[in-house]
Amino acid sequence: MANVMDVATDDNLQYQFFPVSSGSVQFKVRAANDAHIALTTGPQESDPMYEVMIGGWGNAKSVIRKNRTKPDKVEIESPGILNGGEYRGFWVRWDSGIISAGREGEAIPFISWSDPEPFPVYYVGVCTGWGATGSWKIEVPPTAPVAAALYAAPPGYPGGYGGNVPPPSGGAGIWVDVSGGQVPPGAVVGGQDCSGEPLYVARAVHEGATIPGKLVPSHGCAYVPWGGIEHGKPQYQILVGGPNNWVPTSGSNVPPGAFPGGETEDGEPLYIGRVRHEGSLTTGKVQQSHGVCYISFGGQELGFPDYEVLMP
Repeated sequence: MANVMDVATDDNLQYQFFPVSSGSVQFKVRAANDAHIALTTGPQESDPMYEVMIGGWGNAKSVIRKNRTKPDKVEIESPGILNGGEYRGFWVRWDSGIISAGREGEAIPFISWSDPEPFPVYYVGVCTGWGATGSWKIEVPPTAPVAAALYAAPPGYPGGYGGNVPPPSGGAGIWVDVSGGQVPPGAVVGGQDCSGEPLYVARAVHEGATIPGKLVPSHGCAYVPWGGIEHGKPQYQILVGGPNNWVPTSGSNVPPGAFPGGETEDGEPLYIGRVRHEGSLTTGKVQQSHGVCYISFGGQELGFPDYEVLMP
């Protein structure tokens, strides 16, 4: 049985985000016009991003937009589709690049678009604006983390990513100091937890070492593996605007030019790796002299001889 999350949105076009672990979301919304749904890789407005705008232009049209740019990918006439006095039910799906939306109880979408360059969707955002407020009832599958589900971007990130300053994308990437589960715009998604929550490439200092690991936003901390144990770190750094090029390898065969992630207390370079384990895709540290990728999982440090390593 799905849980229902009640969300209120103001007349400000500010998205409120929550994680999703499936390829669809179902909801009811009470709004006079402009109920907007965003599909993103992280819990903030940043490209890549799909938007399904229901009841725009005075509750007359609905559109699908990509990366917040016009022209819209598809536009339909939808007069009176929303109602400020009653809840209307809808669903939004994303599957193999096909973005579609339909009314509750109807299998055929009223709007859809096929993206030739799709991206993975880990978060859904909802907002209202253009004179409308919204009251939403969103179905959340029980496998998805419900506690602390809404992620509001803090007003200003260290490193200058507050306001409307766009983060870097692609290229070398930079490490940004953050804390308490915060995810800066442009953060590199490294994998996902067993629940489907995205995991971000993180690192933290421990016992004189700078150790790559994972950020679990809903836990409010990053985790790094060291000394056989998983260590939670409320203060950490996140890789922003960096590469997302993962190359399979094994043992001590770290490809030349692998993206540096930190170093041991003895000064040995550590690289950023990831492995699949018990339904998760978890990021951790590659220590070449040990011939394994270590991840933190379930309180332990676990080593894997087969892994993927992050390349520029």
